[in-house]
This record gives sequence, C-alpha cells and structure tokens, in this order.
Amino acid sequence: MDIRHLKVFIEVADSGKMSTAASKLFISQPTVSQTIRELEEYYNVLLFERLCKKLHITHEGKLLLSYAKAAVKQFDDLEAKMSTINDIYKIKVGATITVGSCLISDIVNSIKEKNSNIETYVYVNNTKAIEEKLLNSEIDIAIVEGEINNPNLVSLPEIDDYLVLACGLNHKFSSREVVELPELLDLDFVMREKGSGTRKLFEDYMYENGFDVKIKWETNCPEAMKNAILKNGCLGAISIRLIENEIKQNQIRVFKHIEHVWNRSFSLVYHKDKIIDETMDSVIEVIKAYKNVKVKEDYKFGKVVNTCLSFNIDE
Repeated sequence: MDIRHLKVFIEVADSGKMSTAASKLFISQPTVSQTIRELEEYYNVLLFERLCKKLHITHEGKLLLSYAKAAVKQFDDLEAKMSTINDIYKIKVGATITVGSCLISDIVNSIKEKNSNIETYVYVNNTKAIEEKLLNSEIDIAIVEGEINNPNLVSLPEIDDYLVLACGLNHKFSSREVVELPELLDLDFVMREKGSGTRKLFEDYMYENGFDVKIKWETNCPEAMKNAILKNGCLGAISIRLIENEIKQNQIRVFKHIEHVWNRSFSLVYHKDKIIDETMDSVIEVIKAYKNVKVKEDYKFGKVVNTCLSFNIDE
C-alpha cells in the first residue's frame, strides 16, 4: 500500500463513482477497482458497499477517509516544501466569521511583514464549516470563535474576546445603565446563523436561565447584524471586537454581563497530526500577538443583570 492507493480511494469516496474517479485521475476504471480491492485486502475491511449500482461508503471507509486525507495532505505538504524549500511557503488559514470580519486581515498582513516568503490563502465560514475543513486537511490552521470538541483537533485559546448586548441609540435601552435579563423576553433580536459560536454561547446562556430568544433577523454577515442593531431597533449579542468603530464614534449602546459569563477566547486550531515547523510556528506567534481587546478606554458600559439590584460594579 502506498500514497497512490490513498489518493485513488479519496477520489472514489468524494466522487461516489469509480468511473468518475478514473476519469479525474486519468487512469482506467479497472485500475481504480483493483486499487480499492487491494486497500480492502490490506486492511481486511469493506470500504464500499455496492447497492443498486451505486457506491456507499461504509463506517470503516469513513474512518479511513479521515486519516487518508490527513496523510495525503501531509505528503503533499512535504512535496511542496521540499520542491520550494528556498521559495514560497503556502499556508491555508481558516477563520470564523467574527474573526474574519475584525482580525484576519490584520493578522495576514502581520504574517507577510514577518515572513515575506509566506503566501496565505484564507477561508472564512462558521465554526462547524471550519472544523470540517480542518478534519479534511483542506486548511492548515484556523482561528475560531466556537467550541471545538473533536479529539483529532488541537484547540488552544489564544485571543481574548467577549460578547456584549448592543442596541442602537433609538432603542428604549439606550439611556439605561442596567438591564435585567427578564426584560429581554419578547424583544426583537438579530442573531448569527446556526453553527455560529457566537449564537451558541448566547443562546445556551439564555436557555439555561429559562428564556427564549425572539429572533427577528438571522444573518451570517456582521455588517447586516450591525445594521439591524443600529437602524432596525434590534438587540444583538455581538463580539466587542466587531463594534469598536461604532463605540469610538458613539453610535451604539453596549451592555456587559456583570458576571462576565459572555467572556470567551478565539482559539487557535489545527489537526493533531499537523507538523508544526519553524514557519508554522512563526504564524502562531503572530496570531498570539492579537490577544488583547482594545476598546475606547473612557467608554461607559451598561450592565446586564439577572435580577434588579442596586450596587456598584468594578470593571
């Protein structure tokens, strides 16, 4: 068994047909069939079931597919690294939507400034999609806002962040210093799409406290989310990093939870089998440099409390 077997297997699994795989790989269909048969004999498992003239990957096949993609990606990385050892190092960086909207451009520029031989490709999507890309070895490293629980991925919290409750200056909360959690019931919210780490953190907290979120707007676009807050009277649970400009320009009213339960970290994530060489390590160091949140120092946050109490809160 060699790397060719794995590449053929991956193509068959992705295309679902041996004839299609043969066409894409510029080999004959009998060669594809023989390669799959050799793999099955080598591992003593059935990789595909053939039902009604269609291929259906088995549980064992799915397991091999995950490892095969990682192995092929590492092999391709090795080939690329050795063939261009004195040239360009290509790295594929994933970012969840919040990170992609407020940090990734600056991070990529800093990577380029530190090492001009690094060429970056950036993929932005929600946490669930980024996780799938990492598991399939389609990206090398990622910065995500949501939780990563897959044991095949290394997740290191590196960049500080927290959610705030935000409203426009025309909202009834705009002149308030304190908002009680029960007051959020039945008010219009703009929320991120399902699969978003931001949405999960806020919704989980609300549900744990016995409240539903009335979603009036749903979007995967941070600018659309901000417009719904600023112009359409919606409340929004949003990363503080996404509204730094609006805070500086006094366009928005922001409330922090007094118990800091919406604090979180953006995590640096990569596959556990990923080779962290000197170049990759330099990229990680650049990302770590963006740890701290920079917000207007004299901005006075409002407070979200679970019950109506009178007290002073230290920032």
